[in-house]
Amino acid sequence: MTNTPLSPRPLSHLAAERRRVMSAAQLRAHGVPAAEVGAHCRPGGAWRQLLPGVYLLHPGAPTSEERLHAALLYADRRPQPSDAMVTGLAALALYRFAAAPPLLSLDRVDVLVPRTRRLRSTGYVRIVRAQEMPNPVEVTGVPVAPVARALADAVAQVDDALLVRRLLTEAVRGGHCEPAAVVRELNRLRLLNRPHVVDAVDSLLAEGRALAEDRLYELVRVHDLPEPLWNVDLRLPGGPHLGGVDAYWPDQAVAVELDTRSPRQDDGDVWSECTRKREHLERLGITVIHITPRKLRDAVEQQAVVVRTALMAAGDRAPAAYVVVLPR
Repeated sequence: MTNTPLSPRPLSHLAAERRRVMSAAQLRAHGVPAAEVGAHCRPGGAWRQLLPGVYLLHPGAPTSEERLHAALLYADRRPQPSDAMVTGLAALALYRFAAAPPLLSLDRVDVLVPRTRRLRSTGYVRIVRAQEMPNPVEVTGVPVAPVARALADAVAQVDDALLVRRLLTEAVRGGHCEPAAVVRELNRLRLLNRPHVVDAVDSLLAEGRALAEDRLYELVRVHDLPEPLWNVDLRLPGGPHLGGVDAYWPDQAVAVELDTRSPRQDDGDVWSECTRKREHLERLGITVIHITPRKLRDAVEQQAVVVRTALMAAGDRAPAAYVVVLPR
């Protein structure tokens, strides 16, 4: 009787995998031993090793999606990735930033992992560590860092001042996130000591304030509120400067102030100054409404109700002190 060698287990079941990138652990779970993996990855073989312990199950070049999933598998080589996420320029490309290079053109894919993970950058994967991991956002099935964190990680690797400015500007104009969130992440990564980053942040804050002002104008117009005096300074007659406000209704003594404080400033000092200003105005009988850019973006109807309610309640309050209103 002739001893016929056993044929290897057919691998056709792997062809049905939606993403044809797998880790060594996943291949073992599918019944493919290490020796067989090595045989498939020989020169001219049907598979390729993309990264340590991560394999491409076809001989051609990987797609951008396959490169991303390979990077995540390398960063968390268990059957199911759990705590790694794409960040930096690759994440911004997934968010469809026009200023971000296309995924396939990127030499590096940044992957964010907890600080305690024992991993090294290798191949096209750059490991970025976080003291506290943010909650990922799923984009086309890929776990991605929130925009503000992805932006900060991208800026950390980019020396091109024009690209940094374009990325930060697009984040605000495109409604991806608020300037304060971006500046907080840049500050967390200690990037605000770089001159080209500081210049870009100044433009970002100016852009964010202009956008918030446009939204405030729109709130008044769309919700049929009385037209206020825009961007004015308030003073006591012959007395001290009380502060500037973004909108003021003198007949009702109601003021709106956009809270666009720069996170680069000392929050405690700035907040104390804002509180003193508000308390002083309210002692004079002026109602001060603070509105953040984020609320104007995400809860504009609620903010319109707040302003309208304050205007309607003016008749029930004691008359406010007379103040001089000057253009700011």
